[in-house]
Amino acid sequence: MFKVALHEPEIAPNTGNLMRLTVNTGCELHLIEPLGFSLDEARVRRAGLDYREYANVTVHRGWQDFLGTIDDARVIAFSQHATMVYTDVFYREGDVLLFGKESTGLPGPVLDDRSIAERVRIPIAKNGRSLNLANAAAIGVYEAWRQLGFFQEGTP
Repeated sequence: MFKVALHEPEIAPNTGNLMRLTVNTGCELHLIEPLGFSLDEARVRRAGLDYREYANVTVHRGWQDFLGTIDDARVIAFSQHATMVYTDVFYREGDVLLFGKESTGLPGPVLDDRSIAERVRIPIAKNGRSLNLANAAAIGVYEAWRQLGFFQEGTP
């Protein structure tokens, strides 16, 4: 399926919610340190409900460590500064959907990294500022999965 990667996430409940999302969509969750919380925090467990034990979560010591684990996977970076809309990408199984930290998004050096295949944005209304990280990831994952016909091994 897809890899959902969070670069330096800061808010435990968002990560817990994303554990639920990735279990329910057959995705992997990759967390790129530093994290703004401990994975043992009650807030992660509460948001993830009983999905934590089923979630495929990998923690990486930093950006370069993460890149060393994804082989040839395409990295699609979600950023409010991108010009391409997330629905204009043709997603492929195995793509990495990359999201930045809640307070500042993806830093320039990551957005400019040569490993980034596409930079996309999720449109928001004129007076809007940003979406919740878990909501933005859900939008991206479900669009990518929709394009694959919601195919997942083991489902009809």
